Amino acid sequence: MRKNTFEWFRLDNAAKIFPGQNTRAWSNVFRLGAELDRQIDPDILRKALNNTLKRIPSFNVRIRKGAFWYYFEKNPNEAPIMPDIRNICYRINFKENKGFLFRLYYRDTRINVDVYHSLCDGYGAVIFLSTLVGEYLRLCGEKVSYNKFVLDASEHPREVELEDAYNRYADSKARFKRADKWVYHCRGTKPPLHVCNYTIGTMSFQQLHKISKAYGVTVTELFAAMLIDILYRKQLAEGGKQREISAQIPVNLRKAFPSETLRNFVLCLRVVINPNLGEYTFEEILRSVSLQLRLANDKKLINSLMTENLKLERNPVMKYLPLDIKNLGIAISFAITGEQTTSTLLSNVGYVELPEDVAKHVEKYVFFTGAGKLNGARCATLTVGDKLVFSFSNCYEENDIEREFFTRLVKMGVHVKIESNRK
Repeated sequence: MRKNTFEWFRLDNAAKIFPGQNTRAWSNVFRLGAELDRQIDPDILRKALNNTLKRIPSFNVRIRKGAFWYYFEKNPNEAPIMPDIRNICYRINFKENKGFLFRLYYRDTRINVDVYHSLCDGYGAVIFLSTLVGEYLRLCGEKVSYNKFVLDASEHPREVELEDAYNRYADSKARFKRADKWVYHCRGTKPPLHVCNYTIGTMSFQQLHKISKAYGVTVTELFAAMLIDILYRKQLAEGGKQREISAQIPVNLRKAFPSETLRNFVLCLRVVINPNLGEYTFEEILRSVSLQLRLANDKKLINSLMTENLKLERNPVMKYLPLDIKNLGIAISFAITGEQTTSTLLSNVGYVELPEDVAKHVEKYVFFTGAGKLNGARCATLTVGDKLVFSFSNCYEENDIEREFFTRLVKMGVHVKIESNRK
């Protein structure tokens, strides 16, 4: 193992765009939380965090500004832990929080971690949180077994976990042409800056699986179609010009390309419905979404898109363009396009398989995306045991989308428990 492997390393391809988009009003931050069967002791949590950071050094970093690119270096400070706050996923300031790019909170029986997306994707964050939970339980005197989600904090970190998997696998000779159009966005009343409304629904995965199986689709396809259908009918009711409705769906590339990286390794696929083609029933939208996702989720096609994303990074001129100019270009591009090409986001981490002696102490996991600037429906979901938790992050005061979504699930026969930070 090279001596400086964990002292500093470059940002991966996905991570490089986020610092240039980081503003006072917006950061790409998401949250993962675990609810346990006991009150959280902050002193034990601090010890568990320190041990976990030694095992997963990609979290034990601060971001530094180079001449041409940002890079991560080992953070010499002790990471803070804090009582939880209402306004989760608020922006990251690189000079705050002792330079760490995650914030760890506790409240009652919950451990929550807000993660800046440059550090990792949802899968990597799940492994970090699960390892932290396992180490916390061990320090509480519980027996803990380990697997690919709960790592043994006493083991040494592995170099493959720091891999930039995009650079390793992006080798397609095909050119990928983007043709994304501006799409429909629901509008509403904006709350004060850094205030976002979150709503979660906890339900049985088995109930949902039976319903999706009856339709001949996956749970992700069912959720995506429901969101698109709700927005489709909302736009129809509003009248006026009908725009396309799209859902952005991040895909875990580790399923197609073998990598053990704990950093970013996802690619966003996009499914679209055009209301100008004619009226759609929900079943027609569901079939279209399922077909689009299955056609797009092709290893060779994904490789061409991944290679296209690395095109600028690998360009010799761009490589040595000063960082300030790169940031300006990213900021302008984001200001112009931003979320304009997507109506809703659906991020599904999938099934988190905890060891049995850890799972018996976990009530549930919760996954939140950060709120958008335009999208009133940014959604995330994951499953532990038979508990699937679906969350909405809403940048508006209105709650008609999430109300309609959960109402439809109940009408399908799914029992849903609702929680929210709304007053």
